[in-house]
Amino acid sequence: MSQRPTPSRRSLLLGATLGLPATAVVAGTAAPASARGRHGHGGHPADPGAAAGLAHGWHVLTEGALAAAAFPEPITQSRTWAVSWLAAARATKGQRGTLASAAFVQALHDTLVSLVPAQQSALDAALASSLATLPAGSAKTQGVQAGAAAASAVLAERAGDGTDTQSVNTPFTPGPAAPGVWQLTPPTSRPAVRAGQKNAKPFFLTSSNQFDPGPPPALDSATYLRDLAETRTLGRADSTARTPEQYAIAKFWYPGIAGFSAQITRQLIAAQPKASLAELSEVVAVLHTTSVDAQIALARTKYDYLFWRPFTAITTGDVEQDPSWTSLEVAPQHPEYPSGHTLQGGAQQTVLEALVGRRAPSPVALTSSNLTGASRLSSDWATIDREIIDARVWEGVHFRNSDRVGSALGKKVAAYGLKHLDRIGL
Repeated sequence: MSQRPTPSRRSLLLGATLGLPATAVVAGTAAPASARGRHGHGGHPADPGAAAGLAHGWHVLTEGALAAAAFPEPITQSRTWAVSWLAAARATKGQRGTLASAAFVQALHDTLVSLVPAQQSALDAALASSLATLPAGSAKTQGVQAGAAAASAVLAERAGDGTDTQSVNTPFTPGPAAPGVWQLTPPTSRPAVRAGQKNAKPFFLTSSNQFDPGPPPALDSATYLRDLAETRTLGRADSTARTPEQYAIAKFWYPGIAGFSAQITRQLIAAQPKASLAELSEVVAVLHTTSVDAQIALARTKYDYLFWRPFTAITTGDVEQDPSWTSLEVAPQHPEYPSGHTLQGGAQQTVLEALVGRRAPSPVALTSSNLTGASRLSSDWATIDREIIDARVWEGVHFRNSDRVGSALGKKVAAYGLKHLDRIGL
């Protein structure tokens, strides 16, 4: 296998190249007509928009399966995306036409049925509908076989990988209260979560602390005191200093990042009518495999350093203690340092810049389950990352340094994954 380009050299537009020669993504130019014919592999018309339409439909189906599953932990959601679309990417690699289409839908069907068995009836119906549009013949048969084989292989590789809810949420009891030490935050009836996530099996990393960012700043440092003052002022529930725009950003980005990532990739697929199924699948697969690894590294860092949340620091700390202080949003029940939202945002930015470009082909419109009727239009991935960093401060659940460290950690993990795509068969 040839060496993969590094992210800095690989920043190529989806639809121009995605780990393939530039000519390979333009319908009818990947090989001479005499070699492939007018209809692509297997005699199925090589409609330049057909791949995007098929991918978009199955992306929506994946979103629906995940919504029905309602996995409580982000890493389980990311792993479901990663496994299913990695199987699709492997099954369609180097293929087009009927064979690629059959392989794509079969791989997604088989993985999703295994991961979300309650959705089998809907997935069976979708598979039958998709396959019915393809002409009978050896290409279709070979595609179905390739999709089934890819799904079986990826599922076997990831069996028992420790990303299930029970493995992720192994019991953990915080130690005695002390300055800087994490404690459960209101409502304290909720147990600590994600303590076992650090033990999950990565796709790329050699160890969960491979990119250890080091400890949080000391409690008497200028960085910590600056961040404490900022979160105290702008993150409190009744802040009069927080602007309406800051409030809107805070509320908008509070839900899990995986939901926003799905909106982005769905719109990217729809905007790329010339891309192949292999290319479209690769974007989704790489985005989520790197996210899984980043979340494993995150849990290791959080539970190694056990840094306190702003709520505990402000209501019980020695610096301008204020027992009446409450945050705008409820803090998750795991240690503060570093931020998981910004970690996923940083990883997402790195992958999309490498595989799609620094800016989206067209602006993406995002909505939030936490702010009804609101939408945010974004053209570049760095802006999204910056907004997530700001949001976690203005929600009152993080310190700014932890947000920046989280984003940087996510970027390092994603960049490493992009350099080692051969480890996942891409």
